[in-house]
Amino acid sequence: MALIFNTFENFILPKMPRKLKIILYFFSLYSFAQSTPEVLIDSLNLTNDRHLKIELSKKIALALKDTDWDRAVKYLELAEKEALKTSSTQQDLASLYSTVASIYSSKDAFDIALDYYLKALEIYKGLGNKKEAMRVENNLAIIYAQNKNKEKALEYFLHVYNYQKSNKDAIQLVKILNNIGTIYLEKNTDSSLYYYKKANEINQNLNDNTLNVYIYTNLGRTYTLKNESSKANAFFKKAFSKIDTTTKPSLKSFVFYSYAQYNLQEKKYDSVITYATKALHLHKNFPYSFTTQKLSKILYRAYDSIQDYKNAVKYFQKYNTISDSINIEEKAVNIERIKLEEEYKVRTEIRALNEEKQHFKYYIAGLILVVGILVTFILMVKYRNKNIKNLLEQEKLKVKQIELSESLKTKNKVLIGKAMTEMHRTDSINEILNDLKAIKRKAVKKETQQAIDFILKRLQRDLNTDIWKEFELSFEQVHESFFNKLRENHPDLTPKDRRLCALLYLDLTTKEISQITGQSFKSVENARTRLRKKLELTNEKVNISTYLNSFSGN
Repeated sequence: MALIFNTFENFILPKMPRKLKIILYFFSLYSFAQSTPEVLIDSLNLTNDRHLKIELSKKIALALKDTDWDRAVKYLELAEKEALKTSSTQQDLASLYSTVASIYSSKDAFDIALDYYLKALEIYKGLGNKKEAMRVENNLAIIYAQNKNKEKALEYFLHVYNYQKSNKDAIQLVKILNNIGTIYLEKNTDSSLYYYKKANEINQNLNDNTLNVYIYTNLGRTYTLKNESSKANAFFKKAFSKIDTTTKPSLKSFVFYSYAQYNLQEKKYDSVITYATKALHLHKNFPYSFTTQKLSKILYRAYDSIQDYKNAVKYFQKYNTISDSINIEEKAVNIERIKLEEEYKVRTEIRALNEEKQHFKYYIAGLILVVGILVTFILMVKYRNKNIKNLLEQEKLKVKQIELSESLKTKNKVLIGKAMTEMHRTDSINEILNDLKAIKRKAVKKETQQAIDFILKRLQRDLNTDIWKEFELSFEQVHESFFNKLRENHPDLTPKDRRLCALLYLDLTTKEISQITGQSFKSVENARTRLRKKLELTNEKVNISTYLNSFSGN
């Protein structure tokens, strides 16, 4: 068998697909769960898989805890040794610590159970496994409650309650509400009743039989403490009605124990003895537990009340023996020590975390400040350079505009000067012509008249030269394509109109135009009015010079 198993594990298993390995692994665990301790031990001896060794060791310990405690502890130690071999098995280690804690808790060794639960909680928190961390916190709360540390129990229960509330896990909410109710049971029955009723309300929609038994029993206990016998009895009857063959022995024992307490208060001693004896029978495998101790005390008081002193002494001695055995005072000291160690460790971690957080804040603030200064400096340099560049560009543009303006003014002056010169020349020729014509009329000799005619013809020929053509050519050199655009937009303008447009384009006044052209002021005004109509400038607010400047090619 061993040879076959080793061949499968060493040669066949490594070649299997990963999914098949996982299925086979869980099938193996299920098979082992149904096996006896001996079969599990054989399987453990044959495997080299670390995870499987840990799981098998846990299952063997769980199987042996009630029959062979020393061997159970040995396998728990073996599982821990395997889990500590590599850092990659933190999840396995946490799961193991949780199992060990539950085993010790079942033995009422709460100080040891508490120590292991705290170890498991630390690992789960480090792994970020909130679900398992909450499960462990719930168990810690139960242990603190059992050891009368109500404040610590309530703290953990409220953690778990808030978590399950956000997860909307109704079953877990009912369990936690039930546990919180139990915390308040002895010191504030009204608070206890509130949480039990709340749990009962949610559970009505779930109809979970086990939870029904717990909640009805706890409501019965609460009404017992409130001395409301009829209500207490009604809820105990409901609890009994929900007990069936599937109900766990521990839950049956809890119901019987609680009902025995109720009957003790009601002085129904026969019922006390009946149900306490049934509960004690269900706890026969745990002769030195807290529950056995409590049941022995109830039976001692019941027998003492009916004056059955033989049985009263028997159960008193049993109660006394259990008290000595479980050494309650030493356990309480251990619980307090662990609580103090835990709180000190938590405070130290919080202080270190706060200091680290503060240092990190200073570091970030310093870094942000340095980066901010650097960015500000870079932006300032860029802004300054940009401003300098813009100023230089503006200065260049300004200088260029001034140069262009001066050049234009100079050219315009030349044009005007040329027009003035041409006009003066024309005036002079006209005056000479008039003088010569007067002389001719007075001349007697024919030769003199002919000579004057010859001079008149030459002067008239010069006078007929179109001086405005030369002006237009000069004008176009300065103001490119002005006349072309003017013709395109207003083809019906006469040469005289175009000349007037040119002079107006140069922004000359009516008086200046009158002087250049030799026309009267009134004639120039009339010419301007006619030109506005031809240019279709009916709106008097539109300046004719501004309009003509829109034809500029520059």
